Amino acid sequence: MRIDPGTVVRLTYELRDADGQPLEEEGAELEYLHGGYGGIFPRVEEALAGKSPGDEMSVTLEPDDAFGEYDAELLRVEPRDRFPQEVEIGMRFEGVPGDREDEALIYTVTDVTPDSVVVDGNHPLAGERLWFRCAVKEVRAATPDEISHGHPHGDTGVHAH
Repeated sequence: MRIDPGTVVRLTYELRDADGQPLEEEGAELEYLHGGYGGIFPRVEEALAGKSPGDEMSVTLEPDDAFGEYDAELLRVEPRDRFPQEVEIGMRFEGVPGDREDEALIYTVTDVTPDSVVVDGNHPLAGERLWFRCAVKEVRAATPDEISHGHPHGDTGVHAH
């Protein structure tokens, strides 16, 4: 079966940064619903169209094809008293950038001082060129439930929302 809209695709893949360093464990797998449902990078989905089990492909993802350009406006310095006492670098918090309440982001703590906490709302790979390589393992027709929900439900077809 070919990868066409309305198929569920299972892949093994590698994702590497511009220096060739792996960003996922070797042999990582993913399953997604093909056809613009947002389960995989659009550029990768485009490159996979028409492929079949056993096919392999690789693509370079520019920042706009992956996690976007780095946005310096998403780096914020906040007063220390707005955070829990035990805040430390690497912790993540949900927050709203400015007055855009409908655009909540996950911020990562990048620095802590006695008076302030620096948080970054960018994805850790924002601004990075990435290399994606995969092998198609399985392609099957999606169920009507999977299509209406916009994602695969796995081998059993059972999925709780």
